[in-house]
Amino acid sequence: MATKVLMVAEKPSIALSIASALSGGRLTTRRGSTDVHEFDGVFQGRQAHYKVTSVIGHVFSVDFPPKYQNWEVTDPMDLFEAPTVKLESNPKAHICRHLHQEARGCGALVLWLDCDREGENICFEVIECAGFDGSDAGRRVYRARFSSVTEKDISKAMENLVKPNKNEALAVDARQQIDLKVGVAFTRFQTRYFQSKYGNLDSRVISYGPCQTPTLGFCVQRYLQINTFKPEKFWSLRPHIIKDGYELQLEWVRDKVFDNDVAVMFQNLITEDGTLRITDVSTKEECKSRPCGLNTVNLLKVASSALGLGPHTAMQLAERLYTQGFISYPRTESTAYPASFDFQGTLKSLINNPSWGVHVRALLVDGFHKPRTGTDVGDHPPITPMKSATEDMLGNDAWRLYQYICQHFIGTLCLDCKYTRTKVELSSGGELFFCIGQHVTVKGFTSIMPWLAVNEKNIPPFTIGERIKF
Repeated sequence: MATKVLMVAEKPSIALSIASALSGGRLTTRRGSTDVHEFDGVFQGRQAHYKVTSVIGHVFSVDFPPKYQNWEVTDPMDLFEAPTVKLESNPKAHICRHLHQEARGCGALVLWLDCDREGENICFEVIECAGFDGSDAGRRVYRARFSSVTEKDISKAMENLVKPNKNEALAVDARQQIDLKVGVAFTRFQTRYFQSKYGNLDSRVISYGPCQTPTLGFCVQRYLQINTFKPEKFWSLRPHIIKDGYELQLEWVRDKVFDNDVAVMFQNLITEDGTLRITDVSTKEECKSRPCGLNTVNLLKVASSALGLGPHTAMQLAERLYTQGFISYPRTESTAYPASFDFQGTLKSLINNPSWGVHVRALLVDGFHKPRTGTDVGDHPPITPMKSATEDMLGNDAWRLYQYICQHFIGTLCLDCKYTRTKVELSSGGELFFCIGQHVTVKGFTSIMPWLAVNEKNIPPFTIGERIKF
């Protein structure tokens, strides 16, 4: 008799990807609260019938019992000691009932929730709904660990199932209770306070969020800094010289002064001298390091500053790319790759892409360099492309985000950018000036990430002691 296996993902799209990968596309689908994909296969060496479905985020939410809901009879301070209850987050979807029904007769439950603390917490919500509470020794619970929904990663996760982590789930329970108690207590307190202080207040509730409100404070503080900023006039000396056909603007070592009379004084000293003397010429090799792996914060920074995509839009696009199997899990704080990461295999998946295939082939032929040591916070690997795509496949905005992720990944495996930097120091009237020339010797990662390239600047040869009239 075939074992019945229920597998639960965090989103319907992930459930479909998992079922498609493990069944080879040979599956049937039933419509319900969330779709159920069924197929036959093998589970731990035995014939099995699989059912793959999903939740839609958290199954339960935390709230106070009814007796604490009345603002008039409950002191906000009492909420810190009040008990809490868990309620179904979306009663109309009937997710809990759906999981309970699909779990009937199943001997194994495999949890494919996102591999972070929130996902671990949802694991135990699913376990509760499905009735896999450990009372029946014949029903086993397994946890799949994965960072992308490619067929390779799904198969690997299926071969290396583990137990869900109860401690991580409890940490989320604690965080939810703290957020609820602090948020509700402060919301009630400040709403009452401001309503009594300002009679014309046009808001019934002034909400407080333990994370959002401090963040809003940073935004307001920066806004006030910008609006109260008072610019000051300053003056700077920037002599121009022409040598061997090169027109150069010199930089003043003092940079700028805030007193016009002082600036005029320095100008007169230099004008009276009328000569610039070369006091030093130095050349040294410089290196611009290739980037570490890409995490969520840095992705959002680039999306906002360079791609014109706000954080919400960028994460929506990244989630879509992830569920379609084009990139790894996009919510990660880590910039360090695990020692076992298959860089060569990932590069090979991009080798035929018309946009950067030539760079990938060069790395595979000449040898790639592992990324710089980043930070591993123990969640997910850095955001990485998992398979090749084109703009026609993704659409404009998703393509631009995917393109950057690919370029960043390839850049992490390239050589550092190397260049020579020549600094010429000059003196006139007791004041010091300088000019800098730069020449790139090894483009390295900037060949795939040209916006980070070192600006080349040619300057003519100078000799110590040489004098230049102006």
